[in-house]
Amino acid sequence: MMLLATDLDGTFLGGKMEDRLRLYQLIKENKHIQLVFVTGRGIESVIPLLNDPTIPRPDYVIADVGGTVSDGHSLAAIDAIQHEIEDNWPSVYELQEAYANIPGLVYQRVPQQRRCSYFYDASTDLAQVRQIAAEKGCDVITSLDKYLDILPKGVNKGSTLKKLVAHLDVPTDRVLVAGDTLNDLSLFETGFEGVAVGEAEGALLEATAALPNVYHAKQAGAGGILESMERHERFSDYVQSTIAPPLALNASDERQLIMVYHRLPYERKMVDGKLQQVPPQSPNGIIPSLLGLFEQGRPGVWIGEEVAMEDGPAEERQQVDPARYPNLDVSAISLSQKDIDQFYRVFSKEAFWPTIFSFVDKAKFNHKDWKHYLKINQLFAERIAREADPEALVWIHEYNLWMVPSFLRMLRPDLKIGFFHHTAFPAADIFNTIPWRREIIGSLLMCDFISFHIPRYVENFIDVLRSHTPFKKLKTVNVSNQFLTYSMALGVEHMTKVISVEGRQIRLGAQPVGVNFELIDRLLKKDSVAKRIENFKAAAGDGKKRIVSIERMDYVKGPLEKVLAFGEFLKEHPEFQGKVELINVCTPPSKGMRIYDKIRDQVNQAVGEINGKYATLDWTPIQYFFQALPFEEVLVQYALADVAWITPLRDGLNLVSKEFVATQGILNQAGVLVLSEFAGASVELPYCVPTNPYDRRSMTESLYQALVMEEEEASIRIKRSFQQIKHYDIHYWGQDFVEELEHSNQTIEQ
Repeated sequence: MMLLATDLDGTFLGGKMEDRLRLYQLIKENKHIQLVFVTGRGIESVIPLLNDPTIPRPDYVIADVGGTVSDGHSLAAIDAIQHEIEDNWPSVYELQEAYANIPGLVYQRVPQQRRCSYFYDASTDLAQVRQIAAEKGCDVITSLDKYLDILPKGVNKGSTLKKLVAHLDVPTDRVLVAGDTLNDLSLFETGFEGVAVGEAEGALLEATAALPNVYHAKQAGAGGILESMERHERFSDYVQSTIAPPLALNASDERQLIMVYHRLPYERKMVDGKLQQVPPQSPNGIIPSLLGLFEQGRPGVWIGEEVAMEDGPAEERQQVDPARYPNLDVSAISLSQKDIDQFYRVFSKEAFWPTIFSFVDKAKFNHKDWKHYLKINQLFAERIAREADPEALVWIHEYNLWMVPSFLRMLRPDLKIGFFHHTAFPAADIFNTIPWRREIIGSLLMCDFISFHIPRYVENFIDVLRSHTPFKKLKTVNVSNQFLTYSMALGVEHMTKVISVEGRQIRLGAQPVGVNFELIDRLLKKDSVAKRIENFKAAAGDGKKRIVSIERMDYVKGPLEKVLAFGEFLKEHPEFQGKVELINVCTPPSKGMRIYDKIRDQVNQAVGEINGKYATLDWTPIQYFFQALPFEEVLVQYALADVAWITPLRDGLNLVSKEFVATQGILNQAGVLVLSEFAGASVELPYCVPTNPYDRRSMTESLYQALVMEEEEASIRIKRSFQQIKHYDIHYWGQDFVEELEHSNQTIEQ
C-alpha cells in the first residue's frame, strides 16, 4: 500500500495538465493508494475540489495548516486527533486583538478554522509576532515572505500528519509527502519520504537540502510527484502500470473533428431485414450545418445515440455519404429504448430542463437517475476516446452530455474539447439548486472552449463559477456590435472571454445559432409552396389580420399565457373582434413525456373558452392545431402572417422568430415580429417589438402596436432584422465555433 500526503496549490494542483490527469487517474484506479490533502486552505475552500469529477476524492483532509483533520468523504472530524488540537487553541478574537496594531500585518479574509492567517511585509516585526504567539501558547509559520499563520503550539502540517499516520497504522516507509513552499517544511521534517516538486520556493529547497529523505524534483507540481514515485522502488510499480504508449500524430493538414450530438445525421431503420439510412424527419437546420463542416474533406467522426436494433449490428461504424463527406464516419452508440427514455425523456427533461429555464418548482431530482445519467455520459466519453485521432477537436452538444468532458479529459488529455449549450443557462441561485452542480461545473471546466447563445448566459455561467471555485478573468470584450445591451431584459454590455482556473485557460463564447437561410430560400421558391401562398392570399380577401404562433407544447414556451393574453386583447379591443385571427400551432412533445400533459389540457380548455365566448358563425378567433406541421407548411404560415407573436416565458434562443424574419425578408414583405424579451434572440433583433410575457398588459399592448403599425415602419424593421439573420446564419455559427475551438489555449491578446 501507499499513502500520498500532498500539499495542494503548486503541488497536487500544479504542473502540466497532462501530468495532473495522469496522477489523478493513477490514484483513482489504484485502491491501494490512500490520498491525504495537506493544505493551508480552510476546509470550506477545499470543498470545490472534493466535487471536481476529475480530481480523486481524498481519504482524509488536513486543512488550516494542520489545525483541522477530517474524513475526506464525510468531512467529519477525526476526533481522536482534533480534540487534542482544540484543547490548545485560544480564542481567534483574542489573537486578532493582540495583533491589531502591528505594522504591515493584515488579516486574511479567507475561510479558516483553528488558525489565524495574515499577510505580512518587510515592515512587520516578526520577533514581536512570535513573542505574542508564544505568550498565547501558539507557533508562527511563514512562507513566500508574504503569508503568516498563527497555530496552536506544536500544530503544523507535519505533526498532524504524523498523528494521522499513527492513527491509521500505516507503515512509515509507505508514506510519501509532497510540497512546494516553506509552509510545507514540517511535512519533510517528519522523516517520511518526501518530494519538493519542481519550481518550489527557494527557501524550502535550501531548508531541505541536507535532509536525506527529501528528493528535489525537476518536474513541477503533479509531474514532480510522479517523478519521485518513479525513482522510489516502493512506489514505482504504481506509476509504471499507468504509462501508455504515445499516440501517433495525424498527418492530415486539418485536425480531425469529432461531432458529439444526441442525434445522428440520419435515421437507421430495418427495411426488409436490412439496416438502411434515411434522412432525419425533423427539419433541423443544425444537422445540415454541422455536416457542411466536412464537405471539403475534413476528417471526422459523428458520435450519437440510437435505439438498439434487435437484429441489427451493434456499434457499427458507417460512412454518412461518401460522395459529399468523403472522410466523415458515424459511430453510433446503441442504447435500449428504456435507457434512452430514462436518460433523456425522464431525467434530463424532469431535472435539468426546468432548472435551466428557471422553473425550479417543476424540477424533480432523482439520485438513481443521476447515476444512470453518468453511465450514459461515460459511454459517450469512452467512444470519443476510442475514435479520436491524437489532438483531435471534439465538439460536444447540449446539457444531456454535461459530464462527458470530465470522463473524456481523464481518458484523452491530448484532445481539444468544446461544448455548446443549445438552451439557456440560468442565474447562479437557480443553477445551484441542482444537487450535482459541483460535478457539472467541474466537468465543464475540463473544456477548452465553452459556448452559449448570448452574452447573458456567459455571465450567468461566470456567476455560477464564483460560488464554486477561484478563477481569474483574463479578457473581457464589448458585445454591443452584435447584441443589445441596456434596452432588453437579457442584455449585457461586456462579456467574459477568457478565464484561468487552476492554471488552465478556458475560452468562452456567445454564438447564437442561425437559420438555414439557403434551405428557406430554396423551399420558398419551390413551385408548390409559392402557389400555395399565392392561392391563399387571393382567397383571403376579407381583410382580416393574421397572427401566427408556432411553438412546441411546453410550459417554458408560455402557451397558456399567450392564449389568455389574446382573450384579454379581444376584451380590451372589441374593434378587432371579427378582424383578427390567431393561428396557434403547438407541436406535441415526444412520446412518453407526461410532464406536459397538464399544460396541454390547460391550453385546450382556454382555447375552447375564448372561442366559445367570441366566435361567430363566420369567424373563429383562435385556430388551434396540436400537431407537427411539415417545414414547408410552417414557411407558408410565416409567409401569410401579418404578425408573428413569439412569447416564450424563457427560451435559449428561439429559431422560429428568425425563420419568420427570413421568410418575410426573402419575400420582401412587411410582417411584424413581436418577441419575448426572455428569448435569447431578442438581444439579436433590435427591430422586433419586444414584450414581457409575464405582464399581460405588455402582451396586449405590444400586439396592438404590431397590428396598427404603418407598413413603411414595418418594412424597415423587417429589412434591418433580415440583414442581421442573413449574415449570422447557420453556416456562420458552425464555422465560428470550430475556429474558436482551434484558437483556444493560445496566448490571449492584451
